[in-house]
Amino acid sequence: MRAAPTILHLDMDAFFAAAEQASKPSLRGKPVVVGGLGPRGVVATASYEARRFGVHSAMPMGQARRLAPNAAYLVPRFAFYQSISEQVMRLLGLLSPLVEPLSLDEAFVDLEAGGVAADTVGARAVGERLRADILATTGLTGSVGLAGSKMIAKIASEQAKPDGLALIEPGTERTLLGPKSVRILPGVGPATGEHLRRAGMTTVSDLAEAGEDELVRLLGRAHGASLYRMAQGHDDRPVVAERDAKSVSVEDTFAVDLHDRVRIRGEVERLAERCVERLRASGHSGRTIVLKVRRFDFSTLTRSETLRGPTDALGVVREAAGRLLDSVDTTGGVRLLGVGVSGLADYTQEDLFAQAELVGERDAEGAAPVAPEVAVAEPAGPVAAAERHWAPGHDVRHAVYGAGWVQGSGLGRVTVRFEEPGSAPGRVRTFAVDDPELEAGEALPLVRGPVPGSSAAAGLPGGGVAPSAAGGRGGAPGLAAGLGSHPHRP
Repeated sequence: MRAAPTILHLDMDAFFAAAEQASKPSLRGKPVVVGGLGPRGVVATASYEARRFGVHSAMPMGQARRLAPNAAYLVPRFAFYQSISEQVMRLLGLLSPLVEPLSLDEAFVDLEAGGVAADTVGARAVGERLRADILATTGLTGSVGLAGSKMIAKIASEQAKPDGLALIEPGTERTLLGPKSVRILPGVGPATGEHLRRAGMTTVSDLAEAGEDELVRLLGRAHGASLYRMAQGHDDRPVVAERDAKSVSVEDTFAVDLHDRVRIRGEVERLAERCVERLRASGHSGRTIVLKVRRFDFSTLTRSETLRGPTDALGVVREAAGRLLDSVDTTGGVRLLGVGVSGLADYTQEDLFAQAELVGERDAEGAAPVAPEVAVAEPAGPVAAAERHWAPGHDVRHAVYGAGWVQGSGLGRVTVRFEEPGSAPGRVRTFAVDDPELEAGEALPLVRGPVPGSSAAAGLPGGGVAPSAAGGRGGAPGLAAGLGSHPHRP
């Protein structure tokens, strides 16, 4: 535990939904729900306006629609969210070499390691400046927690939501934690929480009073001892700059069970392509290809194949996934497919590229040949155009009306609202789904041009964002001013 609150936890506020509201002026101040829109979809993020109706993340989408029937329901735009996340992470990188991302919208930062704060006053000033710079750079708000440990910093940021800052002075942890539910502690999920409840422990103070021996008896040596320490307010976990990825995977759940074998194979190939894209983006290659199939009866099968060495070749991954699919019975229907790569390394075994050319050849032991790739002809002409899918929330561009986003589609029509970030709420127009003047568009930036005081505006090298040295909440000195000669600047 530290004597100063120099561990910072940032959590962006309702990140996906807030990004959609910022990019779509007509949705500002209105309930917005982002997630899978099919019958089996779940809520990824709900705006604060939607939460007032009881909608929350991980809720089945059907239940959300019953609670908030008038909300805007949108599919996620992960590339857009990733671009905003990169801006935020660059700002965090200006604070310290020790930044531990937990997800696209959440991270820990060790301010002490960055030399930007050594006491309460300095930590608060950095936190306030960070919030101001995130708003100026992305147009979105984030909540900041400051404390002497990761556990308490995360609790503080939750208390600060939305768009706030909470600082917990070291030494006050037990007072803070005592009356709170045991579920607030890391590692206490629904099952452990219910187990503790049956033992008469519902608050953190109950755990502290029970003692370490009783918790070890109930939960085992490792979990019990760790939970007792956290109930006392102790958390010595360091901020870790990089986490070693163990696997890369993608999966899709289908609104209607798939029965056609050619369609299933096509979906597996598309998943393999997406998986390889993520694998290469992470700078890794992998040795083990994994196929996940959830069938019509909810039974889930996993098949894997380990290669001679690591690869990031699309042909190799795609063919391996296809071979694994051949070993699975899908006649009853498939509701979910997934492709993953594990056994990651930071190099590629070059001779594995030759494996992609072995399709159709027998192996040394005379095994049956692998089925060659099945080519599926795409429908041509007007039929293909009529089957274009316009997902609610996705960006489009019209040759006459410019940039807009899909409000909905069906019965051969698509409804588009034409507006941009920073504009007034736009006008709605309806087109045929095969309108040749309508095409998929790119997400527009929420903040146009260089942010005042940014590295782009100031001509700093690297193109990263350097926060402004003036203004901001609380009148705290700018991060850029305090980091002008910082050795860890990205």
